[in-house]
Amino acid sequence: MSETTAGTGASYAAAGVDIEAGDRAVELMKEWVKKTQRPEVAGLGGLGGFAGLFDASALKRFERPLLASATDGVGTKVDLARQLGVYDTIGHDLVAMVMDDIVVCGAEPLFMTDYICVGKVHPERVAAIVKGIAEGCVLAGCALVGGETAEHPGLLGPDDFDVAGAGTGAVEADRLLGPDRIRKGDAVIAMASSGLHSNGYSLVRHVVFDRAKMTLDQQVEEFGRTLGEELLEPTKIYSLDCLALTRTTDVHAFSHVTGGGLAANLARVIPDGLHATVDRSTWAPGAVFDLVGKAGQVERLELEKTLNMGVGMIAVVPEDSVDVALATLADRGVESWVAGEITDRGDHATGAELVGDYAK
Repeated sequence: MSETTAGTGASYAAAGVDIEAGDRAVELMKEWVKKTQRPEVAGLGGLGGFAGLFDASALKRFERPLLASATDGVGTKVDLARQLGVYDTIGHDLVAMVMDDIVVCGAEPLFMTDYICVGKVHPERVAAIVKGIAEGCVLAGCALVGGETAEHPGLLGPDDFDVAGAGTGAVEADRLLGPDRIRKGDAVIAMASSGLHSNGYSLVRHVVFDRAKMTLDQQVEEFGRTLGEELLEPTKIYSLDCLALTRTTDVHAFSHVTGGGLAANLARVIPDGLHATVDRSTWAPGAVFDLVGKAGQVERLELEKTLNMGVGMIAVVPEDSVDVALATLADRGVESWVAGEITDRGDHATGAELVGDYAK
């Protein structure tokens, strides 16, 4: 190659991938990842290795350990974070979507990995996303053992990004929760959501932006804050609250209310022959659900199939365990109430339904 042509060939950097920026992002996120360490990961390589490590000898305390795994993302909510320039909360959503699925079977969250895909690596932005994931892992009681940041120039715009994660938990085989434990007469306990959580944002964005012509910086009296602040409210992480419940009461099942809504997700843990009836009059959905319904002229059943309507997690417990369950959740600052009961299936076509009208 002659001197006149040196440096003009193709390169990774010329294609839009900045390896040095990626290395800086790793350095910035290390302090946050360190905060999530459990004893099982201390001293095992740290961030930057090819694989995250977890000392499986910790499972010796189980008689017959079952591993539970889940993977998820946060959907189009990431676009709101991008528009608002707020990157340190979306990680809470990611951890909640993964670890609250894992705890449904009674499993203790152990560790998590993340995947962050960006159009261009902005080190401080990536570090802020990981900060949120790490904070979420602390709230869920799990370790963040590794992850991947991928730069996709040409496929994503320079400010575009997406996140996904995978987690692992463990549960004693004879303490596995699920449909086989549920009995007629059990109570359905609802735990309040922190807002929309991370489902239904395609509908929500269509309603507030395309139909209602609202803006993210618009003050909404019913929210007591801006539309953007309400829509970006992080998903509540229930993992440690649910585990506390399993230690104080005879929990039969949990149901994480995500895509599909309350009835559909609750039906997933109801056995053949039984039916869950949830009374809408036991709670009033928050103002954001009312806004989406009215602004978009969305029918109630469509709202309920798409949004959580104010309930983020369900616990099914024996009737004689209700008082202890409610007290346990209250002590942990979780708003909860008896929302329904388990009855015979009868002529019901599905395993769960909502009845009555919401409280005002």
